[in-house]
Amino acid sequence: MPPSKVPNRNNSARGGKRKVKKKKESVASSNQIPIDDDDIYQEPLKRFVTPENQVKLTEEQLKEDIARVLTGDDPNVPKGVSKFSFKDRCYKPDPPGLSDHMAIHFVLKGSTLHVESEEYRLQKEREEAKAEEDAEYRKAMMENSDGGGGGNDGGGDLPEEELSQQQQQQQQGGDGGGGSGGASVAGDGHDKKNQFNYSERASQTFTNPPKSRGVSTEPPPVTQYSASITQWDIYDTYMSDHVLKMIEQQRESGGDKGSAGGGNGTNPGSSSGTSLGFEDRLAVLVDDDDDGRRDKDAVHSVKMAASLKIMERLVNQNAQDEIFQDFKYWEDASDPYREGEGSLLPLWRFSTDRSKRKQVTALCWNPRYTDLFAVGYGSYDFMRQGSGTICCFSLKNTSFPEFIFTTESGVTCLDFHPQHPSLLGVGCYDGTVMVYNLCNGGTKPIYTSSIKTGKHTDPVWQVHWQSEDLAKELNFYSISSDGRVANWSMSKNELKMEPVMQLKLVNAVKDEHHPPEQETTLTGLAGGCCFDFNLRQEHLFIVGTEEGNIHKCSKAYSGQYLETYEGHHMAVYSVKWNPFHERIFISCSEDWTVKIWDHNRINPIMSFDLGNAVGDVCWAPYSSTVFAAVTSDGKVHVFDLAENKHEALCEQKVVKRAKLTHARFNFEDFILIVGDDRGGVNSLKLSPNLRKLHLPVDKDGNVSSDAADREGVQYEKMKRLLAAIDAEPSSN
Repeated sequence: MPPSKVPNRNNSARGGKRKVKKKKESVASSNQIPIDDDDIYQEPLKRFVTPENQVKLTEEQLKEDIARVLTGDDPNVPKGVSKFSFKDRCYKPDPPGLSDHMAIHFVLKGSTLHVESEEYRLQKEREEAKAEEDAEYRKAMMENSDGGGGGNDGGGDLPEEELSQQQQQQQQGGDGGGGSGGASVAGDGHDKKNQFNYSERASQTFTNPPKSRGVSTEPPPVTQYSASITQWDIYDTYMSDHVLKMIEQQRESGGDKGSAGGGNGTNPGSSSGTSLGFEDRLAVLVDDDDDGRRDKDAVHSVKMAASLKIMERLVNQNAQDEIFQDFKYWEDASDPYREGEGSLLPLWRFSTDRSKRKQVTALCWNPRYTDLFAVGYGSYDFMRQGSGTICCFSLKNTSFPEFIFTTESGVTCLDFHPQHPSLLGVGCYDGTVMVYNLCNGGTKPIYTSSIKTGKHTDPVWQVHWQSEDLAKELNFYSISSDGRVANWSMSKNELKMEPVMQLKLVNAVKDEHHPPEQETTLTGLAGGCCFDFNLRQEHLFIVGTEEGNIHKCSKAYSGQYLETYEGHHMAVYSVKWNPFHERIFISCSEDWTVKIWDHNRINPIMSFDLGNAVGDVCWAPYSSTVFAAVTSDGKVHVFDLAENKHEALCEQKVVKRAKLTHARFNFEDFILIVGDDRGGVNSLKLSPNLRKLHLPVDKDGNVSSDAADREGVQYEKMKRLLAAIDAEPSSN
């Protein structure tokens, strides 16, 4: 510790000696121990104070070695930083970066190039080229200086700096020794460019003065016109123009090159004709049209075309007289001797050159003209898609179709309107639906769906016309594998799409711990394959899906299925309600089975295994217990449940090396048409054992001709069949 006071220099020796003597005497007197001068200074005392809350360690804990690891982490870097993620809309911890703990102490930007790099090679070439230019320049200057040595002594031995000065003097035309050198250069005849004295030259052209021109014209004459019109005047004018346009189009299509006014010289579309009234103009057009008809060629007239069509049918019937005789009068004589068996007689095979490489994808009979049926051609193979074809064949002319229509995409389904037989609804593979009018005579559809008005995104597998309602427009339904059932209304100019239902997937989760109402969960959309509407209850319809499930739906309640039937394991290709019993419907699938259902029961009441994939199934229009199914091995199976509930009455192979795709019964004649994947349609006649009618009989024993009685007989026949099926488990 330093002394509290600094002693005076003058008295330091004297006072110090006194104090030392006193201390020595006191120490000697107390301890009797001699003290040296070095021991006079004493160190300050150190007192260790232990906090009260300090942890007290034992000797073993104090002697224990604790390892410490030195890391390069920066203690000033914050940890546990969270940042807001706009993608996930929440705060997330920020992961540590690679350079978070790196500190830069020194930075120096250099210009070092690698000897093998491209930049070094280019720089080296530039330096060498510059060195060569400098060497050539010095060599030329030395030669010039040697040539002009007479004017300047020792010019050849001048250094480089003097040579450059001398060259500058020579080019500038200076005096002295440089002048003689310049003369020598000029005397050699080599002109050197002046590299030091530059002069700029420029020329200025005259700018043309701007000019403005203006032209004043007379304003067009304007007249004011006013008139009072009524609604019927507008309607009459519109109708007259419409009739004129239609007649002109007909004349242009007929090839009439005469004037619109005919022989009278009056043109209804001219300015003089517009002063006439609607009735007068129409009368002039009708007279002119009659005059034009007399001048037309009779060979190309409409009446001649109709006559030729009748002649073609007569020639065809004469050529195929045997087949037509079998169609009308043939009966299998062996049927009475083989009970429970039947046969099919092949009649005609309908095909065209356009359909040889296509598949029959749809069949439909006309509801009014029972000899007419439509065939749709396309392809079920995704990799072989092309254009589609629609052919309308008639049993009166089996050699060539009555109508042919071509579509951009393959045709997948057809349906005739029940009240308007000329309207044909068509569904295509690209999701388009169209409506054709057979009476128009054209080849283009009158209505076509588009992306603007609505369109399916997947193939349309079936279309179904709705019965005409006086309060609504003509409309039909469609189902597609995109999972939607849509309703299409025919407005004035376009088809309007209205979604009816979305087919949601049904996943059955069977667990003993869950109640039955919680077994089904709805997720995603199912692909629809087919559907059919109940004839007795119009709001009720069933839908077959690609997953093998059949759903009962209602047009009045589209939010959920009324029932789900799980009987098939693969795609359901066709479902059909029974035409006589409102509770029964039939289904066929790719899993080789045909099942008959009661829509009040979950499980099928009948099941038939046909041994191959079933392409189509349909009920017979004359019996409630007869149905036919076609398989991929080319066979037709015809069942009559009233005769045999376990096996088919007829199993006949119709085509070789081909797959049957569709089948349809005729509404009047006992004819069944089947289509195959080779583009052909075969017509088959059913033997008597396959078409037992069970006609109603009155009290006198006469056959009743009442349609209601016939439907009642068929209903009771199906009812007895259901009662027998219900009684079978109890009897066993």
